[in-house]
Amino acid sequence: MSYPFATRVQNLTSSAVRDLLGVIQNEDVISFAGGLPDEGLFPSYELEQAYEKVFRSGGKSLQYGPTEGDSQLRMLIQDVLKEKGIHTAHENILITTGSQQAIDLFAKVFISPGDTVLIENPAYLAALQSFHLYEANVIPVQSDSNGMLPDDLEQKIIAFHPKFIYVVPTFSNPQGKLWSKERREALLHLAETYNVLIFEDDPYSALRYTEEEQLSLAAMDGAEKHVVYTSTFSKTVAPGIRTGWITGPGEIIRTMVLAKQAADLHSSSIDQQALYYLLQDFPLQQHLSKIRKEYHGRLHSMQQLLSGVDQDLFHWEEPKGGMFLWVSINRPIDTVQLLKEAVANGVAFVPGAPFFVGKRETNTLRLNYTHSTEEVIKIGMGRLMSAIDTMLESKANVR
Repeated sequence: MSYPFATRVQNLTSSAVRDLLGVIQNEDVISFAGGLPDEGLFPSYELEQAYEKVFRSGGKSLQYGPTEGDSQLRMLIQDVLKEKGIHTAHENILITTGSQQAIDLFAKVFISPGDTVLIENPAYLAALQSFHLYEANVIPVQSDSNGMLPDDLEQKIIAFHPKFIYVVPTFSNPQGKLWSKERREALLHLAETYNVLIFEDDPYSALRYTEEEQLSLAAMDGAEKHVVYTSTFSKTVAPGIRTGWITGPGEIIRTMVLAKQAADLHSSSIDQQALYYLLQDFPLQQHLSKIRKEYHGRLHSMQQLLSGVDQDLFHWEEPKGGMFLWVSINRPIDTVQLLKEAVANGVAFVPGAPFFVGKRETNTLRLNYTHSTEEVIKIGMGRLMSAIDTMLESKANVR
């Protein structure tokens, strides 16, 4: 039978990362593929205590809750945002089922078929999925290590009249890039000049490895009307609680609340209340210091192993935070094909090509270093190098 799906279903594509997670369930495969924090560093005991408090608090915790989210948790998030220089009322904070839902709801209420969205290139895969599902015209803006190039951004704003500009300016996925203050200011200036919204996705800023700390775009937006900001507890507490949030101009948040009502009524009341209890008692900053130190050590180990081979084989820029190392191979190797050899060799990564809009760089790959210990990283990188050697030898033999 042929089913009458909506026409937009043709824009549904599977995530290369999610597909890989299914392929590499074999425990013999070391995965540098998923954007996973290390479950060994989750505050498991403290979360257990927090959930016990929820269930001791009575049956209300099992009841339906407000779409906007638990008011106590939203006030706590308001304080977290204030510490980051973002001043907002808790009424303008919407709790979402992870920041991924925030992206989807925002896209749902803003994108009509054919509307233009400007993005960095390469860009976060799941955001691209969402924008394409709502039939957006996704246009990449030229960028360098400091962020979007202002001249190209302005030209594309004038040419395409975008609904919004989507950016991950702090330790971006997939590149781990940290935008400079000057590029942030330039983006805000252009957004104000041409009255364009900025959607700032900020899941990684707490995972910084240097003393350098850039203000978020939302904190820099003096007018408080050009930036919508989303973040999550997935990277700092645990992804399984699926709790994120979004804040911005009141009219936008109220409209997203209506869209969320139609989507799921509200995010899990139990998880929200447990998170509230956890954050009341839990030394979050101490926890963050611990995981930053651990993750930074793992990043250093992975880079040392890359540096220990042919100096001309790889190119990368050291990330100052986040979860990913973006690597280019300076040889004619398609990393989609390399992945097959790598998985057969017992290691996985994400090929870079799916992150691009338009022309794809097929010699790139994304490596996650936060989920593996330094010992596992050493073994996995050895397997990856063997797979690359096999590919290079195969090409040499063909010649």
